[in-house]
Amino acid sequence: MPKDSPALLTVRDAAERLNVTPRTLKYYEERGLVSPSRSEGRYRLYDEHDLEQFSRILRLRALGFSLHGITEMLKRPLEQVGEGRRRYSQESLQQIADALAQQIETLDTRIAAVRRELKEAQTVRAELADDLDYLQRRLAGEPSDQLIEQRLAATRRRKAGMAGKPAEPAGKAREDDESA
Repeated sequence: MPKDSPALLTVRDAAERLNVTPRTLKYYEERGLVSPSRSEGRYRLYDEHDLEQFSRILRLRALGFSLHGITEMLKRPLEQVGEGRRRYSQESLQQIADALAQQIETLDTRIAAVRRELKEAQTVRAELADDLDYLQRRLAGEPSDQLIEQRLAATRRRKAGMAGKPAEPAGKAREDDESA
């Protein structure tokens, strides 16, 4: 940045310097990646450090890193490698890798829980749909004995399909269902 530039920039000026929209800068602030100072009137003011941080974020995004990955990377310091260049140390890279692996593990656990919950919800939905079908057909005048026998046969087929076992005899299933 030129030496004659002001020490603090407004959102519009900072966005112009970085070739992004002001909304982009506000978004990264909302995500906790940058914390600009504020004027007395509560306007955001960006200093050179903030602009460097934004540049780093934008480079990492351009390389395809997720915001979670960038957040982990920003927690780690860069080391000088000469000629003004900086990079992550092996230790920092390992810490970033460990943190991202932990996040993936946590998400995998959440995904498994959501899949179980979804399966349960689908089962309940199917049962409710069967109940609704029965009631609509009864309201349409179909005989209850015939509908009950169809429901019991469908339940036996469904249970046999899920358990990989043959369906229960008709009399046993009827006794179980009619007592409910």
